[in-house]
Amino acid sequence: MDTKPKIAILLSTYNGEKFLAEQLDSILNQSYDNFLIVVRDDGSSDGTVSVLQQYLAENPGRFHLVEQDNINRGASGSFSCLIEYTLSKKASLGLDRAYMMFCDQDDIWFNSKIEEQVTAMLQAEEMGMDKERKGSQIDKSEIVPVLIHSDLQVVSEQNSVIAKSFIKYQGLEIERNRFQHLVVSNLVTGCTAFINESLAEKAVPVPEKAIMHDWWLAVVATAFGKLIFLDVPLVRYRQHGSNTIGAKEFIKPTPVSLSFWRRVFARKTNGHLIEVANQAYEFRQRFGKQLSTRENMGLRISAAMKIRIGIVQRIAYRISRRF
Repeated sequence: MDTKPKIAILLSTYNGEKFLAEQLDSILNQSYDNFLIVVRDDGSSDGTVSVLQQYLAENPGRFHLVEQDNINRGASGSFSCLIEYTLSKKASLGLDRAYMMFCDQDDIWFNSKIEEQVTAMLQAEEMGMDKERKGSQIDKSEIVPVLIHSDLQVVSEQNSVIAKSFIKYQGLEIERNRFQHLVVSNLVTGCTAFINESLAEKAVPVPEKAIMHDWWLAVVATAFGKLIFLDVPLVRYRQHGSNTIGAKEFIKPTPVSLSFWRRVFARKTNGHLIEVANQAYEFRQRFGKQLSTRENMGLRISAAMKIRIGIVQRIAYRISRRF
């Protein structure tokens, strides 16, 4: 097994000239140096493309710019396009195996990010192999789908620390990482995600009804392979006015407020739960024949949340979380 494989870092940009250089510098200064940054611009109208072209000229062999199509696909669509592009161009990009990391345009990577995640990936792949095959020539079909993700620091626009742990700041229950848990609640922050070729091939094409590419990949990983969390921050997650999603501090509800919101949501339709239901339906349509009876049942329950009756949604949600 190659102990230092070439990594494709997938970067989707959109009007990101303000912070892009700092992110690119943090990648170029990594302790692990066998990588290629594969960039697709999502229709920027500012100076983003000029920044990219400057870095391309100054760092030959480090960047590959996907030909511009001037189509704005949004974050999920653009990254999905990058996954399929990298798979199809694997040989010309110089990749032996298509390992892919996802990169946002406005964050900052810790110096050891790639190195730590590559080490974890190679260990996970080796552990997933038949013991008799370890150390010998590896057949791609023997490698299970793997997604490695990590914690982050939350920082301000000026890069001052807001929270040392994104997971704690968001109140995420990182231990709830089984298949059915991921169907109803995503734990993976896309800008920390690192996937292997087996997962990429299994997951694409990412359907339009997938809420986000990282969520879809996480569900595929838990269904057919491994989802591994590194309990260490490897990315500085910048908060600013143009964040697509952003981090919001979790405030534990009091009994009074909890009771109030329960009454509210019992009457109102929750649009997010409809999206979760649609994604669960898409997953069952794609993979249902490869899943267990229990997994299919869990997807059916989650898909019931598309019913536009608040109390039905909440019941289906509670059953899904405990299934």
